[in-house]
Amino acid sequence: MHSTLDRRATVAAYAVFLALVALAPAVLDGFWLNRLAKYLVYGMLGVAIAMCWGHAGILNLGQGLFFGIGAYMLAMSLKMASPASLQHGGNGPVPDFMLSNAEPGAVIDLCCINSGAFLWSPFRYQSFGILMGVLLPVLVAFLLGLVVFRKRIAGVFVSIITLALVLLVRLLLVDAQPLTNGFNGLSDLAWLKVGGFEFDPYGVGTYYLIAALLALVLVGARLLLATRAGLILRATAGDPQRARYLGFDVAHYQTFFFALSAGIAALAGMLYVVVAEFASPTFMDLAFSITMVVWAAVGGRGSLLGACVGAILINMLESTASETQALVEAWRVIVGLAFVLVVLYLPRGMAGWVHDLLDRQALRGAK
Repeated sequence: MHSTLDRRATVAAYAVFLALVALAPAVLDGFWLNRLAKYLVYGMLGVAIAMCWGHAGILNLGQGLFFGIGAYMLAMSLKMASPASLQHGGNGPVPDFMLSNAEPGAVIDLCCINSGAFLWSPFRYQSFGILMGVLLPVLVAFLLGLVVFRKRIAGVFVSIITLALVLLVRLLLVDAQPLTNGFNGLSDLAWLKVGGFEFDPYGVGTYYLIAALLALVLVGARLLLATRAGLILRATAGDPQRARYLGFDVAHYQTFFFALSAGIAALAGMLYVVVAEFASPTFMDLAFSITMVVWAAVGGRGSLLGACVGAILINMLESTASETQALVEAWRVIVGLAFVLVVLYLPRGMAGWVHDLLDRQALRGAK
């Protein structure tokens, strides 16, 4: 009976959340729809962290790497399709910043432009950018998982490796300024176009695209974790040695869910580019990757929906506090204090607190 109540409560929570997301365009204008769409993207990142950390037991401090790769892959395609690039020769072989920054006749600049043409030309096709935005992060995560989990590296060492990797890629991205525009990132992007339909970042269509994909990720991840594979994953997270004794390939399950989590983060990065219209090396900052972990911890890393809601609420709190005149200097302290209080008094996050309330209600009803 208790499990039945939990199941009903979970279904009801998902239904209420998705209904609120679906009804938002009825009461919000374009500006707030755009902002809420960004929050939903962060919610998708919360799902990725919850799957990797909360269910697989893998604390990935480099999730910004996969988010950033996905964002840059799509941004490169949208950059090639933008009017700023088209004015340099109609689907030209390089983006506009390479030509505008080059010194005429300079050998080094000509070499960079030639290299840029080889790198950027495939991104003239938007389908290539979308495909690479998903496949490349998943491939990187899969190869990393094969090395790390086959060697039975675990705990804080996985966190250090993923942290070092995201910092390394960010450094390479910034240093390759002639090819990537360095610290400036990619801006002046075209709108995403699918089947002749353009997704206006402030339009209802873009909002529903992000909302629908978030719903698909949430429900799909929930159903996957309810399968035998999800059960084995939780067993490996709790006691990997015992799972090996029972004959399960622990590294296989860890690698699969690690790569899946990276794919979700990459999808979130691509959607963020659609709604924010830029890609930046700040996506791979250490602070951003750690902030994702904070979202999941506050919402409840053991709950996909909890981590998603936690990410949305924290970003709402940050935006509201940073835009309030009286709190403009102290909003980071407020957010940090909220996190400390949650860790001290709600170690399982908001989702764990709600779950405990339901348990108490069930016990009272049984009496």
